[in-house]
Amino acid sequence: MGEGQDDKLAPKSNPSTNEIDDLSWSEVGVLAKSYLRIPVALILVEMFYWFITQPTNTLGLIQESEAWIWYELTELIYGSGTATLSEYNGWTTMVTLHHADFWADRINLYVSDECAGVHEMIFISVLMIMTTGVPQRLRIKSALIACGVVYVVNIARLLVLYPMAVSGCNENPNLFNCEKPMHDFHTFFYEWGFLLLLVLIWLLWFKWVNAGNLIQRENNRSKGKWKFIYRNKWQDKHKIALVISVLLIIGAFANVMLDNNAMDAKEAVDTCEFYSSVTGSCGDARDIWAQEIQSSWSLATLGFLGLVGTVVTIDKPKEIEEE
Repeated sequence: MGEGQDDKLAPKSNPSTNEIDDLSWSEVGVLAKSYLRIPVALILVEMFYWFITQPTNTLGLIQESEAWIWYELTELIYGSGTATLSEYNGWTTMVTLHHADFWADRINLYVSDECAGVHEMIFISVLMIMTTGVPQRLRIKSALIACGVVYVVNIARLLVLYPMAVSGCNENPNLFNCEKPMHDFHTFFYEWGFLLLLVLIWLLWFKWVNAGNLIQRENNRSKGKWKFIYRNKWQDKHKIALVISVLLIIGAFANVMLDNNAMDAKEAVDTCEFYSSVTGSCGDARDIWAQEIQSSWSLATLGFLGLVGTVVTIDKPKEIEEE
């Protein structure tokens, strides 16, 4: 009877509480890696994109192709003489819009690195490729199709600029900055429109491929296969290489940010990029900025290569030994 009373009076354990208390830091790390891998990948991609677009016209071929299509379709849709295509900073990327109501009858625009749409292509590709569980071949095909969609949407965005500018200048003909509605549209789409569209595309794709069920199946099938993982075992040489890589990257940033001439030129370049402005001062600012960052660009290249080579390694399949 005494034992029965003790059993009744003994506090019952809470399985959920015990499971939480027994959660090790390694398990927390695994969970964090699962849930944070996409945000971390996007941050790294943003850094990579910033890095590759600092020199002028690093995406020149893509910029030229979009400028040519923009020009041809503008002439086809809105009539002959509504646009001209010309060279800017050594690349045929400047599209000049013409209308009698524009200030000086023209608006000079050009396809910059940012206007090429590569930023958005990389963003949606990372979202799809980092969605684990979906077969790799399907992810790659989907990313390629999504990049094509982004390219077409970007061309459509550029084509809308002409009627937006005309609508503003019809109300205020021949006034400076009468094309303000065009700039307002460009600003909205530049800051929010593309982001909302890309997230919507990814959500629809996630639902279409039934990623929820595929994730579980793919995880079960992926055991024993070669794959890239974050390094778990660190030796002294890895730590030294990591420190050197980080110092190179920090040195690259400091080399630019502590240079007043470089920062002044960057501020001018950002303003010109935002408004797609083509002036002599904009061209001078871009030349100064390109010259200022050459050494930093080289340092950052070595740093990023060392960082990736140190942090990422190949997970080899483990051989199961028969007892």
